[in-house]
Amino acid sequence: MPSRTSTEQRSSLNGVGKRPNVLLISADQWRGDCLSAVGHDCVRTPNVDALAREGVLFRRHFAGAAPCSPARATLYTGLYQMNHRVCRNGSPLDARFDNLALAARRAGYDPTLFGYTDTAPDPRGRDPHDPHLTTYEGVLPGFTARQLLPEHEKQWLSWLRSRGHADAVSREIHIPVGAKPGEISSNAPTYSKDETQTAFLAGEFIRWLGEQDAPWFAHVSFLRPHPPFSVPEPYNRMFSASDGPTFARAANREAEQAAHPLLAFALPLIDKSGFIYGGEGPIADWTSQDLSAIRAIYYGMIAEVDAQLGRIWQALRDADAWDDTLIIFTSDHAEMMGDHWMLGKGGFFDGSYHVPLVIRDPGRPVAHGREVEHFTSAADIFPSLCDRLGIEPRNHVDGETLLPFLAGAVPEGWREAAFWEFDFRDIANGEPERHFGLKSNACNLAVIRDERFKYVHFAGLPPLLFDLAKDPMELSNVAADGAYAATRLAYAEKLLSLRAQHLDQTLAYTELTEEGPVSRRP
Repeated sequence: MPSRTSTEQRSSLNGVGKRPNVLLISADQWRGDCLSAVGHDCVRTPNVDALAREGVLFRRHFAGAAPCSPARATLYTGLYQMNHRVCRNGSPLDARFDNLALAARRAGYDPTLFGYTDTAPDPRGRDPHDPHLTTYEGVLPGFTARQLLPEHEKQWLSWLRSRGHADAVSREIHIPVGAKPGEISSNAPTYSKDETQTAFLAGEFIRWLGEQDAPWFAHVSFLRPHPPFSVPEPYNRMFSASDGPTFARAANREAEQAAHPLLAFALPLIDKSGFIYGGEGPIADWTSQDLSAIRAIYYGMIAEVDAQLGRIWQALRDADAWDDTLIIFTSDHAEMMGDHWMLGKGGFFDGSYHVPLVIRDPGRPVAHGREVEHFTSAADIFPSLCDRLGIEPRNHVDGETLLPFLAGAVPEGWREAAFWEFDFRDIANGEPERHFGLKSNACNLAVIRDERFKYVHFAGLPPLLFDLAKDPMELSNVAADGAYAATRLAYAEKLLSLRAQHLDQTLAYTELTEEGPVSRRP
């Protein structure tokens, strides 16, 4: 490892003399195309757009995995799933890995959490009866939790009751007024736009902000626009079912499922309960019109979160902290939202992995308003923060620093493709393993995707190849087409090379010599 320097020394090398405040904001399940700044058909996000005008918008930013826990493991550690091994919600995060909260603590901050990190703790060294081992919704090591808000939302429900909502005793509060449990409805719930989970967390952060008298580090992790899909006025009817682009999908569900064995297995298992509170049965019962109606609610939820971001921007200005605060806005993963007849996240389609990223660094105004078309990864966030704060990760990382982009440059040798992974094993129940006749370690896929082609390699199932120039909606698998045989081989080799280059390098760049350890990290 290179010799360590102080935060002040490294910051000076980076051209920034003052240690910044750091605000990392994640909005769960926000699609990367759902920003007016990138030209969405109907969604308007004035506050994210305003941040982009003063920062850098990364147009081709991709999650490293799905669902929540694997995606966040990549975001927080800078490691690809092949290295952090958080395979699904409930997979423990190995305690030996460094992460952005631990790194911020080494830089002199008390990193403070508002929301959740979906981190299942390493069970080795804990008593088997430790209740922390009964949930994947633990807190990433290193964070001080100021206001937790896991998916049961009990803290928010208690806050609602304190505001006079005596009926806020369960998540049934999300059922729109006049609707039955499980019914798709654009009616508003009983809580107002000032009483959403997003407003609750934004308010808690703003109150905490007023207590700070030294540089701070905060992570605000919003649950929305994650389901259940329900939103108060005026957002509930801000969009109609006819709004939005054409869905990227086959003519019908049967044709979609016939495209690959994983789709044939997974699509019938997507359950309504994951999207509309009180829903029962598979989403296959929902019509195309139903999916359009749900998408309109989803767009409204994005607008609601954007409004609360504006509230945070104003609070930072009011506290004279705007010009001292590095802001990173992103999402953990995206949302299929009707594309390929799916809701939720997972699999291999872009709709699950293309997420927004905007970074505003007041110390680097030269690039403000810049849009980056290069492929970037959630794995880049951790090394970028380390670089900005002048500290070294304590183990190998797969991501690269984004700071050159913030300075108006393009890093030499930057990646030419996106890479992500999805693991569909089920250790507790083994359903995919039985269905496919595979061992758990063969229930996974890896994707390499550039401007022209997308190759999906499965450990135990047939591969996929999409010619994106001819087939941007990913509807025609040409992996078995002889005309594409050379392309398929070339992309398989690219994927193999990528994985070989990203094997854990923690000690690989160190050699013991007669003069002692020598470390040279490229």
